[in-house]
Amino acid sequence: MLKHIDLSTKILKILLKNKEICFAGNLRLKIYGALTCKSGKRMKMENRVLFRSESEAVENGYRPCGHCQHQKYKQWIYSTKK
Repeated sequence: MLKHIDLSTKILKILLKNKEICFAGNLRLKIYGALTCKSGKRMKMENRVLFRSESEAVENGYRPCGHCQHQKYKQWIYSTKK
């Protein structure tokens, strides 16, 4: 997990180009989603964290975004109600 605020624009572009970052999350809300998500693009840079994989996000206690990860979010909701 990388904090967006700790990365320079140059390093961030390199990581994105090499596909070393595939998901972004909100540090305060503990939600992760696609880099292209409209909701994710609105968050403040200081709240944004970046993940190499979906499993990394889940291991760090993040839940799927209800917008861009709708099916996974529904599964997550179902699993928490058991």
